[in-house]
Amino acid sequence: MKFFCFFPQFQESVVQGLNQTGTDLEAVAKFLDFSGAKLDYRRYAETLFDILVAGGMLAPGGALSDDMTRTNFCLFTAPEDVKTMKAYAQVFNKLIRRYKYLEKGFEEEIKKLLLFLNGFSESERNKLAMLTGILLANGNLSASILSSLFNDNLVKEGLSPAFAVKLFKSWISEKDINSVAASLRKVGMDNRLMELFPVNKRSYDHFSKYFTDAGLKELSDFARNQQSLGARKELQKELQEQMSQGVSFKEIIAYGKEEIKKSSISEQMMIGIVWTSVMSLVEWNKKEELVTEQAIKQLKQHSPLLKAFTTQGLSELTLLLRVQEYCYDNIHFMKAFQKIVLLLYKVEVVSEEAILKWYTEAHLAKGKSVFLEQMKKFVEWLKNAEEESESEEETDGD
Repeated sequence: MKFFCFFPQFQESVVQGLNQTGTDLEAVAKFLDFSGAKLDYRRYAETLFDILVAGGMLAPGGALSDDMTRTNFCLFTAPEDVKTMKAYAQVFNKLIRRYKYLEKGFEEEIKKLLLFLNGFSESERNKLAMLTGILLANGNLSASILSSLFNDNLVKEGLSPAFAVKLFKSWISEKDINSVAASLRKVGMDNRLMELFPVNKRSYDHFSKYFTDAGLKELSDFARNQQSLGARKELQKELQEQMSQGVSFKEIIAYGKEEIKKSSISEQMMIGIVWTSVMSLVEWNKKEELVTEQAIKQLKQHSPLLKAFTTQGLSELTLLLRVQEYCYDNIHFMKAFQKIVLLLYKVEVVSEEAILKWYTEAHLAKGKSVFLEQMKKFVEWLKNAEEESESEEETDGD
């Protein structure tokens, strides 16, 4: 049975318990587990977390309130090392696993603490950053809490990027950059990291230098990939708009060639974007026999665009791989693959060399057996035609 207590009694009970358990964090975890049965954690969650982090109730801005009920045994007074921070992370982990209703309150507490960074000492900020990184790595927190770091005042004073360095180092050391990237993408934070800096410094070059100099090159590389991905999405959107508005192929090709120069995009990347744009223009039929007809008509019409960005053998191969991937991912296209490739060959978008290379060694695993079987007769025909051509050349030579 839970005995509800009033606020001062709650605060005194938690502080007294922490004073008794001292620096023994296992004892702290046991005390918190046991006390949840008699103290009203649900009602006083913010007070509980304030005490565990700062030793007492926090006033707006981050200073300890005038209330003298406080303890010297808390996160902010603990040693600034990874081992201790991991032990504190376990305290919070056990507490929230035991009392699930504290999850939301804990996330709100961390968001609040991040907004109070200016009121904490450098050492306190470092410990909070390390702890937050470990909790993010363990899945105890959502990466959405990082939105607090985009606060204008924190950004202007340079506290946001400095805190982020400690946090990401802690997070990446527990997991890896791929895990971090997945967590950021899940909550739409992957494209917002530039907001750690003032508007006049929100460039990839500045971001890269800052985090690379701080020993976080993997985060810089991630940001570069995100920037490239964002640019590709914008380019695809623009190409689709131009196509749907009936802009001439000549103008679209000129625009695409200019983008290749301006944005340092490879032709292989560009043909992938053009393919996706062309295929996104159509509302595809759900019937296999009809969708094949649709696809052939659409690709024949847009073949000048595809041809303009397949001037290299590698670009032709890239296009074939994109076609394979598309036909595999869109089940109604599974039987259309061979006919699409045949059309691309007829309109001279892809060469026999590219098709033979795709068939013999460069195909993807996706739908491999189905697509290779579809292409078998055509490939045999290509090989025979090639042999006959060679034989004729030898005869002419004689």
